[in-house]
Amino acid sequence: MLRLIGHLYHLEHEWDEAGWTEPAQRAHLRQRDFAPTLSFLKKAAQLLVNRARPSSLLGEACRYLLAQWEPLTAHLRFGQTRLDTNLVENAIRPTKLGAKNWLFIGHPDAGERSAIIYSIVVSCRRHGVDPLAYLRDVLTRLPAMSSKDDLRPLTPGNWQQA
Repeated sequence: MLRLIGHLYHLEHEWDEAGWTEPAQRAHLRQRDFAPTLSFLKKAAQLLVNRARPSSLLGEACRYLLAQWEPLTAHLRFGQTRLDTNLVENAIRPTKLGAKNWLFIGHPDAGERSAIIYSIVVSCRRHGVDPLAYLRDVLTRLPAMSSKDDLRPLTPGNWQQA
């Protein structure tokens, strides 16, 4: 099972090395090249779930895999996603270190608000944008905008300082 999953990562790595990063192209490659491996993985899990004791770790893992099959295969249609969340986890690790200090920061909605701010800051960093300059500029522009305005130029990937 681990070799099958490793094969998926190997394919992704080859595509990264070849520069195949366009989402539509990546989705096509996944649909074409992941399908045989995922089919074999599902068949193996179906066989193992019937052979393993239900309370064993293997039985639980196979049942979980089969229960999550739809989200796993939905990944094939989205070329902009990654196989795992390692990039996100590594990006937010510095803020996670202080999480216990921030458990009770005043309001029940504070956690969600903090997550939004962290996402914006990390996105800015990934696009080489100074988060402070970005937030200052965008927060001064937003009050003059309406819901009919195109907000895409305000995303960190498209932002140009006014």
